Amino acid sequence: MAKFDPTLVGCRGDWKKYAENPVFGEHDDFRFDVHVLTVDGLFRMYFSWRKHYSIAVTESPDGVHWSEPKLVLEPRPETGWEDDVNRPTVVHKDGLYHMWYSGQTAGREFSSAEWTQVYVEAASNDKGTSDIGYAVSRDGLTWERRDEPVLRPTQGWEQSSLMCPSVLWDESEGRYTMWYSGGGWFEPDALGIATSKDGVTWERPLETPVFTAEPKNIWERERVAGAHVVHHEEWYYLFYIGYEDMFKARICIARSRDGFSSWERHPQNPILSAGVPGGWDSESIYKPFAMYDEVDDRWTMWFNARTGTTEQIGVAYHDGADLGFDSSSASPSRELAERPDLCRSPTCDRHGTTRL
Repeated sequence: MAKFDPTLVGCRGDWKKYAENPVFGEHDDFRFDVHVLTVDGLFRMYFSWRKHYSIAVTESPDGVHWSEPKLVLEPRPETGWEDDVNRPTVVHKDGLYHMWYSGQTAGREFSSAEWTQVYVEAASNDKGTSDIGYAVSRDGLTWERRDEPVLRPTQGWEQSSLMCPSVLWDESEGRYTMWYSGGGWFEPDALGIATSKDGVTWERPLETPVFTAEPKNIWERERVAGAHVVHHEEWYYLFYIGYEDMFKARICIARSRDGFSSWERHPQNPILSAGVPGGWDSESIYKPFAMYDEVDDRWTMWFNARTGTTEQIGVAYHDGADLGFDSSSASPSRELAERPDLCRSPTCDRHGTTRL
């Protein structure tokens, strides 16, 4: 009989979780939605820190052991749209760090002593707002930001919220492309796309989402959100969150030649799901951030996972550049129907537990 390996629980498509997960966070804390850069030989992680309603930074020599975090972007309630700032994406270009982030309101005053209550109440009514802001920095630590959002919801499908930007700079086109989540404030519904020459003035090439949920796939039948896009060789790889329902989430991958159209979902989706019952990642897996290392010939993916009201950061790895889109496999929908342990732990059906 094969030896049980907990690092493979919830993994498909040759992904494997790091044995010492979680790598960042504490019990009863809420750290989520990261962006990772390499700076002067170190990994630098920007992340959302719920108890501070802020964006913070931490550094690591190896991607798993992280320094004491420091706040770098804090709330500004006086602007009317930044009661909570979170979900950063960062591009280093022309000697400057460029950050796009989500600025949110919840329809009531935020308080560090009652953040759980604030989010439960706002989520039940889905009455908050979310816009995308922009900041620049010379060192990636001290930021100057604009007083107004650079992207606000204007399309019907976007409702009152835009969040989770993922931005790439295309040197050949001389433009930024942003993939973002839009729709509901608590958990958005679909993915949109916008382009910009300067990172401030954005245009939407489409009036509809660029990527939507696929109802026939149980793991994403309700909504998709939280995209991170990687341009590798001739493909745009879309790492995203698939929601079975509001509180059951998994990580999936799709790819496209142009980043706009003809998206092909991975045959082994979802590639990352909840872990062993009672573990740190036993309920839901959220917001991927992936990078490929040519020297090690390996993909590294950081993600946040939740159990109860604690959300922490973990790591998963995939050896080799080929992510397996062209490999033949059994129907994932059939396997998930017959083997629910592949996609979630028994504790996933929480009967009222709320993701915050």
